[in-house]
Amino acid sequence: MGLRDEKKQATRTAIADAALTLFLEKGFERVTVAEVARAANVSVNTVFNYFPTKEDLFFDRQDEVTQRLAAAVRGRADGETPVAAVHRAFAERLDRDDPTLGLRPGSALFWRVVDDSPALLARARLLRERTEEALADALADPLAAALLAAADHALHAEIRRRITLGESPESVRTAVRAAAARAFTVLAAVA
Repeated sequence: MGLRDEKKQATRTAIADAALTLFLEKGFERVTVAEVARAANVSVNTVFNYFPTKEDLFFDRQDEVTQRLAAAVRGRADGETPVAAVHRAFAERLDRDDPTLGLRPGSALFWRVVDDSPALLARARLLRERTEEALADALADPLAAALLAAADHALHAEIRRRITLGESPESVRTAVRAAAARAFTVLAAVA
């Protein structure tokens, strides 16, 4: 990555971090893009250059999230089934404490902000649909994609539920790892 690209990434990160801080403090609906721009020390136009919509500011890793299952399938080892590849990728994300799993401190607040915003709930549904579409393209099998995406969504929903209830990240990680093993074993048997 060149210096220019590093600078762009730093600006993008600063904007996203400022936005998330404001959203967590005030709620999504009560924060304006102008407030985010001021907090990030950039212009409103700069914010929109990096994030076309306010929802994009909140879900700043949405491209990574919507492509993760398809990437696991496309990058699978010779002889590895799509189910095994998605399971392995999920387990690897658990092992490295991937921030998109929501196991970090503050995740419960993040999800409360989502639950309080119709716009963010709608975007979350759209992201699930995009994830499934990308996986269907990678598999060329919409039914298999729907099953794998449903299992992945159920695992993320379980993380969210447990974290919101106040369980420790390590406890959640252990429980979800076991749930993933069960889910992907069932899928392997029917796929």
